Amino acid sequence: MIKDRLYFPVLFLVLSLPLVVLGKDAIEVGIDTGSFKDGIFPRGKRITLGATLQNRTKMPFKVSIQWKIETDEKQPVTSHSEAVPLVSGGKAKVSFGFMPEEPGFYRATVTCSWTGDSVSSSMQVGYAPLELRPPLTAEPDFKTFWDRTLAELEKVKPRFRMIPIPDKSTPSLDVFEVHMHSLGNVRVRGWFEVPRKPGPHPVFLRVPWYGQNMRPMGLGLDDMIVFSFNVRGHGNSQDDVKGKPGNYWIRGLDDKDGYYYQGAYMDCIRAVDFLCSRKEVDAARIAVGGSSQGGGLSFATAALDPRISLCVPDIPFLADWEKYFKTTHWPEMNKWIAAKESRTWESTLKTLSYFDAMNLAPSIKCPVFMGVGLQDGICPPSTNFAPFNYLKGPREYRVYPRARHGLGKVHRQLALDWIRNRFGLDKKP
Repeated sequence: MIKDRLYFPVLFLVLSLPLVVLGKDAIEVGIDTGSFKDGIFPRGKRITLGATLQNRTKMPFKVSIQWKIETDEKQPVTSHSEAVPLVSGGKAKVSFGFMPEEPGFYRATVTCSWTGDSVSSSMQVGYAPLELRPPLTAEPDFKTFWDRTLAELEKVKPRFRMIPIPDKSTPSLDVFEVHMHSLGNVRVRGWFEVPRKPGPHPVFLRVPWYGQNMRPMGLGLDDMIVFSFNVRGHGNSQDDVKGKPGNYWIRGLDDKDGYYYQGAYMDCIRAVDFLCSRKEVDAARIAVGGSSQGGGLSFATAALDPRISLCVPDIPFLADWEKYFKTTHWPEMNKWIAAKESRTWESTLKTLSYFDAMNLAPSIKCPVFMGVGLQDGICPPSTNFAPFNYLKGPREYRVYPRARHGLGKVHRQLALDWIRNRFGLDKKP
């Protein structure tokens, strides 16, 4: 039951009337998270919406205020409406609040209506997200499957090869294109940026978002190696697995053996094999990170390879599939299932469960620093926290309340600073 008469910190909505003529732009709606700047409310803190309206016209009129609260699965939670009279040049303040029954993410929509027009604004907020622990969906043979897959990778000769790239190198940095063979004897590549001063050096292994062409990072670091690696079908790793069409997540999805991400996860492990084969690498200091798909690949690499010492996933994909398909809409997946009578949502989710970062997360013991876009509709925050809350080691997160599917340069620098600090390097490169 919704409780709506307690006093707790306020989530404010700010509305203004900047024009003297009533019309579409007569009222601006903006949402502010009050004292909870990241939009995350701890358990026991009532979410209260406050709205301030200012009439900048020379006539009185009424504004109808409608609040609607839904879960991130678009299930209704509560609503409230009232009419607010505004005198000429005057202001009015109204408020409405609710206490969520369960941890999770909630979308607040405020709609202001007046004669002939209306305007709306929405914002997602979080409530006690560190308590989100959906049931794991791992099948009984989950560990056996991955042990067997790792053993199959070990049988493939890596055939590491480094090709100097002089036009990308600098006086302080050598750049190489690295070639290797991965699961299924698939050829994959990456870009290896190595300081010229004596090592061994710690490493930042960068893995790609969905369809990204990873290139040298170009930071010119003189105390850390950066390995920008393309899993199969990405960038310069398309000799054997093509990047088009960009439908990676449905390739081979009928069976866990041969599914695209079985190979992609092993590509990341093979990249770690390469790093550990190099004398200039400090094998005790290897970080892995990436955004979106790269965040999911980061989780998977840290779970399947204990040689990873730090994990930095941003807006991670490939997690909590059951929740994912309840909070997003992907016609591509619907069409794939409908294309064969043998395919069902049940069988599809069963296959995906072997590659779910949430099911892999309990094996991750290294420190993790995760970035979250609170308004992300592609990799919803609830699916970010599902694996995060199963981690066994030290963990930190940063939520960006206005960010959608991308966190920007500020977070990328923050993540790099976090890695460098953990590796005992100077904070700034």
